[in-house]
Formats: sequence, structure tokens, C-alpha cells
Amino acid sequence: MDRYARAMTEVDLDAVDELLHDDVIVEVPQSGERIRGRANRRATMENYPDGGIRRVLGRVIGGEDQWIATPAYTVVRVSGQGDEFVIVGKIRYPNGEIWHSVELAMLSDGKIARLTSYFGAPFEAPEWRAPYVERIE
Repeated sequence: MDRYARAMTEVDLDAVDELLHDDVIVEVPQSGERIRGRANRRATMENYPDGGIRRVLGRVIGGEDQWIATPAYTVVRVSGQGDEFVIVGKIRYPNGEIWHSVELAMLSDGKIARLTSYFGAPFEAPEWRAPYVERIE
């Protein structure tokens, strides 16, 4: 999964393609979409309006820990266990907004066979919770 994390961070679609099954399934429950196949997955990345998505990965969670620094100086935690991973990251959209993302990845034969992706815009925490919480960056 560390190769996938690097490929997504660098937006290296050729490297991503090498890691996906030909018949990968990508589901985006929030928008009610299912993408079937590596070619369609790539097309969604290549044809994104206004120049595409810039991805800055935060961490990958799964099992054995490994820390790496990406060229953008973002520290990435790469962990993995078996055939299931959780990838937590950030996406910079062409309009400059940065959203959080979570991807649930399932592997088969050493390649990504299924991804379920969730996206969320950051929001301001309510004032009433301030006495009970710590701020994180």
C-alpha cells in the first residue's frame, strides 16, 4: 500500500494503474456512484474539471507501521495487514479547497480489487464544545 500512497500523492496515474486490478470496483457512497474497471477509474481522474485533483496523503492504517516523507514534506504513515487497508488523506481540489478523504481498500492477488471512498469538507467546530476538546491540525 505504500506504493499506492506514493502514486496517489504524486498523482502518478500510470503507477496507480499498475496497482489496480483490471476489474477494480470503486464505490463512492456519498454520491451514489460505482466505477467499474481500471480504465473508468483513470478516466475519472484524467477528466476531472479544471485540471484535476491534487492529492496529499495523510496516513495509511492497517498493521505494521512504516513512516515515509513525501516530496511535499507530508509525513505518511504506511501500515498494512492482510488484504484490507484504511487510507486517510487530504485532497486539494482545483478550486483550492482541501477536503479530508477516507478510502477502504481490499486487495486480491496483491492488487487493489475494491475501493470505497468517502470525502468530507472541513468545517468549523461549534463553540459550545470548546471547553471539552483539543484542537488538532
